[in-house]
Amino acid sequence: MTDAEPSRETTVGELSEGQILRGILDRLPPSSAPVGPGDDAAVLSVPDGRVVATTDTLVHGPDFRLAWSSPFDLGFKAAAVNLADVAAMGARPIALLVALAMPDATPVSFVRGFADGLAAACAELAPGCAVEGGDLTVSDTLTIAVTALGSLDGRAPVRRSGARVGDGVYVIGELGEAARGLDVLFERFTDADGSPVALTAEARDALDAADAKALSRQLTPRPPLAEALRAAASGATAMMDVSDGLALDATRLADASGVTIALDSATLGDDPARALGGGEDHGFLVAFAPDAEPLGRRIGTVVARGAEALTVDGRAWTGRVGWDPYRDWDAGRG
Repeated sequence: MTDAEPSRETTVGELSEGQILRGILDRLPPSSAPVGPGDDAAVLSVPDGRVVATTDTLVHGPDFRLAWSSPFDLGFKAAAVNLADVAAMGARPIALLVALAMPDATPVSFVRGFADGLAAACAELAPGCAVEGGDLTVSDTLTIAVTALGSLDGRAPVRRSGARVGDGVYVIGELGEAARGLDVLFERFTDADGSPVALTAEARDALDAADAKALSRQLTPRPPLAEALRAAASGATAMMDVSDGLALDATRLADASGVTIALDSATLGDDPARALGGGEDHGFLVAFAPDAEPLGRRIGTVVARGAEALTVDGRAWTGRVGWDPYRDWDAGRG
């Protein structure tokens, strides 16, 4: 290549699976597992003897847009949303298994940035948790699948089905910020046809502090995992990750427990409708018995099951109830 020729980035289609994998593993911290990445499967030490397992898939289009999310952002978010589900059970995250299905024109720099995001999320949110394996394959659509594993460390799991009449309902974390961030993206970073336009560093720097914070909560969520584990140790009777919107997730918890969740809109911030109907907050909805030492902000009470699983200010909630990929994808708000 002469000095006059533009540089061209190597794509994953030009490398072998082994070369791509080596580029990922070189960017991740060394494994502390008895058998980590590189064999047919990992071997993990789980002192409790029980493993909490969850998996989540992010697909380009309904779940993220490359115009808006950097590779680092995607790696961070893919880890964070799975770590939150493990913590919602009262378990300590110990390992991630990551599968990437990529078009062969994907730049190698994407894979490196993605790996950096995974490593950063584990280090910040769940120290001691690491990527211990996964899979690579080719696909026309960029798809990210992450499985997270956790240890209960001798505690009983905190399930959705444990809420009892008289329990207080609390939220740990923020409500509605991620939904506001999504609004910022659709309102300011789409063209006349509604297609995403590039979210540049300069454009992000031009946002005011409130919008910049909301955008960060959408693109790189930071679930309060340590607080969720403290809630489990403090006697939470039920808990779940608030990922699809408070109204929808509170309804799920109420249905699992056979109760009604009665929320007070005055506790839900300046925009209760967004707090109830927005998704991807990745905070935690927690029920505590009256004699417990609760964590978080009280937003309601568990009452005997009535006609509705969820009420807001004593009435059935009739607004947006959260994110459902099978209903909302066609609306383009994924």
